[in-house]
Formats: sequence, structure tokens, C-alpha cells
Amino acid sequence: MYASNLEQLLFDLTGTADVSPGDRSDMARRFDALRRFGRLPQGRQNHASLLNDEQIAAAILGLASDKPNWAGNASLLLGNLAPVGGPEAAAYRASSLLGAVRILLSDERARQSLIRLSLSGAESGINANGFGILKIRAADGVTTTSFVSRLAYHERGSEKTYDHDGQYSPASRALSLNSRFFDRVARDTAHIRQIKPPPISDGSEYDAEEAEQRRREKLGVRPDSRYLMIGVDNQVTWPMHETLVHFDRFSLVLLPKTRDHVQSVSIDLTANKLSMREARTVVNRFLSLITWCDDQFAVAQDGWAGNRVPSPVPRRDLASTTAHHWIFDRRLPADVDTRRALALYREGRNAEQNYLVSFAVLSYYKIIELRHKETIKWLEAAFPLVEKTLRDVIVRAFHEERGNRSVGSHIVGY
Repeated sequence: MYASNLEQLLFDLTGTADVSPGDRSDMARRFDALRRFGRLPQGRQNHASLLNDEQIAAAILGLASDKPNWAGNASLLLGNLAPVGGPEAAAYRASSLLGAVRILLSDERARQSLIRLSLSGAESGINANGFGILKIRAADGVTTTSFVSRLAYHERGSEKTYDHDGQYSPASRALSLNSRFFDRVARDTAHIRQIKPPPISDGSEYDAEEAEQRRREKLGVRPDSRYLMIGVDNQVTWPMHETLVHFDRFSLVLLPKTRDHVQSVSIDLTANKLSMREARTVVNRFLSLITWCDDQFAVAQDGWAGNRVPSPVPRRDLASTTAHHWIFDRRLPADVDTRRALALYREGRNAEQNYLVSFAVLSYYKIIELRHKETIKWLEAAFPLVEKTLRDVIVRAFHEERGNRSVGSHIVGY
């Protein structure tokens, strides 16, 4: 069985699985995800390579995901599930769900005994996803084997008390496969392995994979890359396409603005040998330089780290508060300092919303100065109240950073 032939076969077999007919492009994306996760052979050079039973079984498990792009995750997750009660109590003595599917593909007697194999990626327990239920005809009646996370229900005898019909998630989708499904896959696989006709595709399914590989090479992505992505609200000159730039001794990837994403900077923490804090400093210094060059603003927003490739940062879609009956009847404060404090609070809140943290802190500090001329003493008195609301890790970091300086002096900066 070739990957392209299996892709077409699984599309045909699942065509009546729902009210609406399947989308051929969904199955193509599903197989692309399986290749990216190493569940199927990668590269055009393997276009005409015959799949083994484990690879075919992995592709079948990938059908359980409702979302095609998650097929690789689903295949890995479900394939590693183990039988409740251990292999000795499992149908076909399978030690994993992947192993059970392999047996169904290779053993005709196993297929004849099959009533149904149900697969689902739904939540199956606390911090656990995925389950499989295998029902077969045995000499003593119908036997049910449940496959769940390897962290639960695998002691000998637990299958006798396990509720195979229980469902942890309030709602779940499950794919049900019967003996006719596996008979067809096994028959077509045996035919192709014997006759060895050419694959039904021309290899175009690898075009996207090769394009992504070229993209990664162009952007300097390595196998061990781990990127920090930072959104940037700016009016400086920015490239129209993904661009690898060199700044000092560092490499950064600039991503352009799109309808759904803001302009952003991605920096490889591994290649540049940086911590997240150090990488943020590099990005800020880069933005400082281009701000000076273009005489325009560039505000570093929030982001995240961990992706293996540079990824765009979604545009912020901030919620707003509305009311059916908006009643507002207030007077302008007569006190000048109060009006000034309100203005400073607005400036600080706006700066905070736009990630201008230092300017926000300065604005809030000026509000304190309006009322408390000896600000350091006021901060010393107020800090114990604030300290109780902070996480322990933040409090420890604050005290380690201030060293021997007083709390007020450290906050003020002198």
C-alpha cells in the first residue's frame, strides 16, 4: 500500500460517515499532518515506498481527529493508549491501541471476530485525552476492551470493574470502524504489495512539504529551534514578506502584517543562545534602533515562546463594555490635583494597554507624588499590603533584585 493510495482509500471508506460528504482536501491535509509527525514516510523520494502495517495503522488512527491538521497528534496519542487490565486481559492480547489495529490489518480471524472499534480524541480523564473501545465476538460472548492513558487502570483485574460505557467528557465525537472497513484495507494492501502497481498520485502531495522545507531553510530554522514571538505595533519601515535579518550578532525573523496578524519579530532562543528575558531585550534594542532611523514609533507587544518555527502573532481583538441603558451624570472635579491625577491615570492605563510599561509606571508614580510628597516613605508603608496579593515567585524575585536597598528606594530607582 502506497501513502497516496491509502489516502484515496480512506477517503472512500469514510465518505458515508457523516450527513455531509467528505472533503477531499481534508484528507490531504490529514495525511500532510501525519507526515509532519513522522507517522508516514516524508519526502518525495518515498513517494513509491510501500507502507508497513504500523504506518497504515497510524494513518487509520489519524482519522479520529475531527480537525485534519490534528491528525498527527491524534495518531500519536491514540496509538500509545494501553488496554485496561493489561495485555493479558485485552482482545488479541494487544499491548497498545496501535498494536490492536495492526493485528486487525494482518489477521483475518481477528477481523472476522470484530464487532466495532471506536476511536475518540475526547477528554477521557483529568489531563488526559483519547480512548478506544474494541468489541469482539468471543467463545463466551461479546468481549469489550477499553484503551486509555497508560497512567490509569492497568493493574491486573481492573477490566472487571471498569465502566466501558462510561464517558468522562460531557460530549464527545467517536469514529466507529467495523470489520468491512478493515477487510477492505487489508485486501487492497495485499493486492498492491503483490502486484506493485505505480502509485495513483504524481507526487504533488509533497509540494507543500518541500515548500515549507525551503521556507525553513531561508529563515534559518534548525531542528532544535525554539522561537520567541513578539507582536509589534509600529509605523516604521517593515518588510512585505517573511525576512531573516541580522542585528549585531543575533538573527531575527520579521513577519509582515496580514488581515489577521500584526507585524511581529521571531527570535530563535536556541540558535542565539538567549533566555526569554535576554531575547526581549534584544528585540527592544532592535526596535529602538529602527525607531531612531525612521523617526516613527515601534511598540513591542506581548508574545509567547516554544514554537519550532517562526509563527505570526494574531491581531488583538479587544472586547468592549456596553450597556442597554447607559446613565452618566457626573461633574468635573473642582480640585486641580484631582483632575491632574485623572489625566495621569488615563495616560498610564493607555500606556499599559499598549505595552509601554515603563511609561505606565511613571504615570502612576506621578499620581502618588501629587498626594504624598515623601513618596519613598509612602511606598514603604504601602508595599506590605500589595505584597500579600502577589505570587511568591514574584515576591522572591523582587527581593533578590533589590538586595540591600530599601523597598521604596528600589521601586523609585535610587
